[in-house]
Amino acid sequence: MKGYHDIVGDGGSRILEQVAEQRARISDGLAAVRHLVAVGSGKGGVGKSTLTLHLANALRARGRRIAILDADVNGPSQARMAGVQGAVFVPGRRTVALPRTRNGIGVFSMGSLLPESDSLEFESAAHGESHTWRATREFALLSEVLGSFEWGALDVLLFDLPPGAERTVQYADFLGPRTAFLLVTIPSEVSRGVVARSVAALSKAPNRLLGYVENMSGYYCRDCDAIKPLFPAVGPVSPDRPELAIPCLGTIPFDPELARQCDQGLPLAPSSGSPVSRALDDAAQQLLDRLESNTPASAHGSHEPRPGKESPR
Repeated sequence: MKGYHDIVGDGGSRILEQVAEQRARISDGLAAVRHLVAVGSGKGGVGKSTLTLHLANALRARGRRIAILDADVNGPSQARMAGVQGAVFVPGRRTVALPRTRNGIGVFSMGSLLPESDSLEFESAAHGESHTWRATREFALLSEVLGSFEWGALDVLLFDLPPGAERTVQYADFLGPRTAFLLVTIPSEVSRGVVARSVAALSKAPNRLLGYVENMSGYYCRDCDAIKPLFPAVGPVSPDRPELAIPCLGTIPFDPELARQCDQGLPLAPSSGSPVSRALDDAAQQLLDRLESNTPASAHGSHEPRPGKESPR
């Protein structure tokens, strides 16, 4: 039996050649994308996916060219919220065209391919051990998506990341140093503590931390047109309150009407001039300002997300 060190190169499997070809496809496909932004948290349940879509709409309203890649392949939600469930994938000029929302935002989500009652399963040669390679398979799948869809000329490509602090770090490694990170929290110390761990972990790698958005910072009462506390204070701020040590790009109140629209696949912008509309617009502008002021000279086309470790099928 041959050992690992007895195999020369890729052992005739063409894996290295296939990975190089895939890397070239990804680099070519993202060449006209100005900014890659990963929206993560580390903490689940903070409204990260809805905030991603609302920010995309706010950026689109400013005339920016926007697309979303729903990187949570096992819990995709962008397809329903963006109204592209069951979308028909058709050929583009060179690759596969992206499904688009009514206002022109390109969206890829596994929710367009799988019914909500189904789960994404990865087969494994080792029966019962498919979970061992799940992360590797996920990144291989996302590499295929990045190289197979027509992203075109974009101002911002938003990655909606899955929850979990360790997943955020894994995606930072996968997406590479060209990608900037926007983190999402809610005004609870538990949430801030988890996000603070993500900040600490991401700070160790050459990734750009743009800042964070505090979601659900209040409750928008439409009847009284006012913001009410969603997390009422029960005492003074704790001296042990976790500090995130990165800029706050905005505080977004919770609007139940926006949540209802997302459930129905009607991602409409909030009423013009409402507190929620102004908060989202301000956060979108802060995001653009941070992107422009923190864009290194090498950010346009010199790096691309790293292909998965599996050979392409």
